[in-house]
Amino acid sequence: MIGITDIMAAREQIADTIRQTPLLSSEQLSLQSGNRVFLKAEHLQKTGSFKLRGATNKVKQAVYAGAASVTTASSGNHGQAVAYIANKLGIPATIVVPEDVAVCKVEAIEAYQGKVEKCGLTSAERLPRAMEIAEQQKGVFVPPYDDPYIMAGQGTVGLEIMEQLDDIDAIFVPIGGGGLISGVLTAIKETKPSIQVIGVEPQLANDTYLSLQQNQLVSHEGTTTIADGLRTSQPGDLTFPVLRKYVDDVVLVSEEEIRQAFTFVLERMKQLIEPSSATAIAAVMFEKTALRGKRVVTLVSGGNVDLAAMAGLIVK
Repeated sequence: MIGITDIMAAREQIADTIRQTPLLSSEQLSLQSGNRVFLKAEHLQKTGSFKLRGATNKVKQAVYAGAASVTTASSGNHGQAVAYIANKLGIPATIVVPEDVAVCKVEAIEAYQGKVEKCGLTSAERLPRAMEIAEQQKGVFVPPYDDPYIMAGQGTVGLEIMEQLDDIDAIFVPIGGGGLISGVLTAIKETKPSIQVIGVEPQLANDTYLSLQQNQLVSHEGTTTIADGLRTSQPGDLTFPVLRKYVDDVVLVSEEEIRQAFTFVLERMKQLIEPSSATAIAAVMFEKTALRGKRVVTLVSGGNVDLAAMAGLIVK
């Protein structure tokens, strides 16, 4: 398992690449939820998501070790981040994406000089293909979440939150494969364990929720949730033990609740976020916990939305 020293080292490693993102607030959201609510705006990160943190930490390590190329599998955001940092460091990157990937994410990957290959609809299909390409090219496979360098890089957002806001009671974090929440959990629980960390999944992609209930990895295949960044098949072998050790709760939100949260943030806060990000906000909006009168942070994980799909996300 990673530790706080790994996250501190990652912070130094990525400092010249990532930006510190702001905390936003909404009086209406606070009134509606009965808590003082802040949004950690990783949708304003370079490449449009938190993924740049872990990708930078991993790809830099790979380059220092002599890697001539990198390959990954991604629903979009991780792929963008890997392509971005690989291009900055002057090595080629191949990104294996699902067949139904958002057009804007493909365009962004290609804008960062990444090569795109489409494969299947699930992470279980595209991960083996990405590893196969890495082996063929004698390059390095960059896991989307199940890797200590990735996890430590993502954990740096937890350090930032604690520095930006005093007296935090809880942090709500979207869960896909668990790279983000495992890093945040490590940063928070090894620094200030009194802060609750609550994971959020779509009801249609509840593999972590089920895995924790059954105390073993449970796979959830073929999800169609609108939170496309959270469509992983199961938690990671490395991320799941961290969740099992540290997470305070995992709650579920419906597709309609995700749409409501997405619409609220767009309409009332004038911020364009992804449905995956809206899950954490939905958990607060629709009172999925018993928290009242607390200072809570929702981690807005990304903002790369396919504009052609927006009409189906907005509640009218």
